[in-house]
Amino acid sequence: MSRKKYAKLEKYSFRGTIWKSRGLGGWHFVTLPKSVSVKIRKNHGRDEEGWGRLKATAVINETEWTTAIWFDTKAESYLLPVKTSVRKAESLAIDSKISGTLILTKENSSW
Repeated sequence: MSRKKYAKLEKYSFRGTIWKSRGLGGWHFVTLPKSVSVKIRKNHGRDEEGWGRLKATAVINETEWTTAIWFDTKAESYLLPVKTSVRKAESLAIDSKISGTLILTKENSSW
């Protein structure tokens, strides 16, 4: 028997607020809603890399970029970093309310 692998794209819509971390460089993030994080962790938890990292494609309005999300144990949710070029393209600042989509790839196999 041969083993086939294929990728399935899964989309997750979310709403959140941009915030800035206190550390050096001041990264900007959106904390994903817990309900969305639960679904992502259930469907993709096996694919997490170090620090609960998952590769993803994010879309906010007209801007799409390749990124990663991290699971924050304190917030019990994933964090989406929002880089400068995205914030500039979409005129986003700290406390901006956003709606977006995350696209994650799930590897499946069938026998």
